[in-house]
Amino acid sequence: MNPQALMDGLITGSMIGLGAIGVTLTYSILRFANFAHGEFVAWGAYLALVVSGALGYLSGSLLTPIGPFSFGWSLPMAAVIAAALTAGLALLVDAVLFGPLRERRSAVIILVMASFGAALTLRNLLEFIFTSQPAYYTKALQIAFPLGGGLRATPDQLLTLGVAAVLVASVHILLTRTAIGRSMRAVSENQQLSGVVGIDVRKVIRMVWMLGAGLACIAGVMAGLLVQIRPQMGLDLLLPLFAAAILGGIGSVPGAMLAGLIVGLAEALAVQLIGAEWRSAIAFVILVMILLLRPQGLFGRPE
Repeated sequence: MNPQALMDGLITGSMIGLGAIGVTLTYSILRFANFAHGEFVAWGAYLALVVSGALGYLSGSLLTPIGPFSFGWSLPMAAVIAAALTAGLALLVDAVLFGPLRERRSAVIILVMASFGAALTLRNLLEFIFTSQPAYYTKALQIAFPLGGGLRATPDQLLTLGVAAVLVASVHILLTRTAIGRSMRAVSENQQLSGVVGIDVRKVIRMVWMLGAGLACIAGVMAGLLVQIRPQMGLDLLLPLFAAAILGGIGSVPGAMLAGLIVGLAEALAVQLIGAEWRSAIAFVILVMILLLRPQGLFGRPE
């Protein structure tokens, strides 16, 4: 077996883990599976593409590659702006669709079906605007350098791993060391009781949407930088995102990231051992196994 599969799995898993954090937070607080979350990944990637192009048009020096990387300062700046725009998109979807359904105390299945409709709408709107042709942040070629043990990686790949680690640590600190984090954990335990003791539940819900969508955007930018940007990229990542969220345990940020790495490594090993055509089936197998053997996940608690 080629040891390079380990590096490929870690890189893929870091993107899956970042997206899975939004899925697990949304489910733990809003109590429904948001199947539109994958579209935030795609929208974030395309918004970053547009903003990066606009910044490059205003100042060509922003397109000059930074050191060993394949992109200029326009992309990091665009990623921050796109994360804010994607958070705004998530708040808009909640205000237009999910918020009114929550106020009517709609059944969970209605919220789930509404998320399916939102996903289809966002995906087709994205394809209508940008067409189905793949896009790229940069077409510069990078040479992977050896890391030892048969592993090789490009500077862009190592950067994505570092960014993912920093973001996961930051979110974990946010949830465990700040007032808003404690409020989010309280609402996830009991939303009604949290409101009684003075916690602003609506503020917490808005924060969850913004945080989840922002992380989804960064995951999309990472995927677009290392592979390509397509309107279907959110759909392709949807099953691995849910597999990682459930495997890690609903509500656990470190669990979601660790499970994302596990799913990514499993997919990379499947490509090496049984063929690339089985890659998409691995996440489904993991999802079924964890539901049968340990429904609460690695770090979750049985209800």
